[in-house]
Amino acid sequence: MTFFAILLALLVEQARPLGFDNPVHAGLRGWARWARRSLDTGQARQGAIAWVVAVLAPAALAALVYWLLWQLSVLLAFVWTVVVLYHTVGFRQFSHHFTEIRDALEAGDEVAARQALARWQRVEVSQIARDELLRHAIEHSVLAAHRHVFGVLVWFLVLALLGLGPAGAVLYRLAEYLSRNWQARPDGTPSAHLQRAAAVAWQWVDHVPVRVTALAFAVVGNFEDAVASWRQDAARFPNPNDGVVLAATAGAINVRLGGRALGEPLPLPGPGVSTATPPEPAAAVSTDGREPQLAHLGSVVGLVWRSVVMWMLLLALLTLARLP
Repeated sequence: MTFFAILLALLVEQARPLGFDNPVHAGLRGWARWARRSLDTGQARQGAIAWVVAVLAPAALAALVYWLLWQLSVLLAFVWTVVVLYHTVGFRQFSHHFTEIRDALEAGDEVAARQALARWQRVEVSQIARDELLRHAIEHSVLAAHRHVFGVLVWFLVLALLGLGPAGAVLYRLAEYLSRNWQARPDGTPSAHLQRAAAVAWQWVDHVPVRVTALAFAVVGNFEDAVASWRQDAARFPNPNDGVVLAATAGAINVRLGGRALGEPLPLPGPGVSTATPPEPAAAVSTDGREPQLAHLGSVVGLVWRSVVMWMLLLALLTLARLP
């Protein structure tokens, strides 16, 4: 049933993309906001409790509804699983940003491409060079594909095998959302303990999924270079989990990834140093590979879709093997 639920959810999501302002996501954002305001008292223990309430409570509710519907009808449980997956997994939740950037670059309009990237990441990028624009488009696209598709499916499959239905998909997406939402704000909220609880929990939740995604990219791409880059460069990225996906991507399609983050200010040159070509900060490391080119955007699309096809074929074979 899991294979058909995933397949149907992906097909429906392609035909009818989910809008950002849909009531389900708005409700979950409101729930996370309530948990932060009500439970964040600035203590380490309360930070952990707030994360558990914000993430595990909706996941447990998804599992409970699944179990109750299963008692009534397998078909109802299947429909519930598809509905939850439709709201948690899918390419169309981010792919329009990637398409807008690629179309603008293919038309030779770098200004429009930079504006599209700025709207996507909500930072100022008007001064970055073309190769850096391409690099950021590749990096954010593969990370979005991992977080919206592959990572969700890994947790969904694990907890579904334990009889918890779509709870894993809810857990993963909420953990990812809180890792971004519960960060420092100008008004001093949330507390440092709550920020740390969300960040540490996200590192644990995403530890296995990033390696599954990297393995898929290696299998459908250049396997030897992907594995070599994974082993050599993953730990050099600021976020080790993201580094696993980015390093494997760099090796799989032979592209240089890594460098200054979006929105990071240019380093001030030392005395007597020209400002024409500011030096790279020491922490801005890059993988081996070719400089990002427009053709690499197509390579990324192929890499992601081949990975989807590979995992769906594996799930289909496992489903067939379980049939009487």
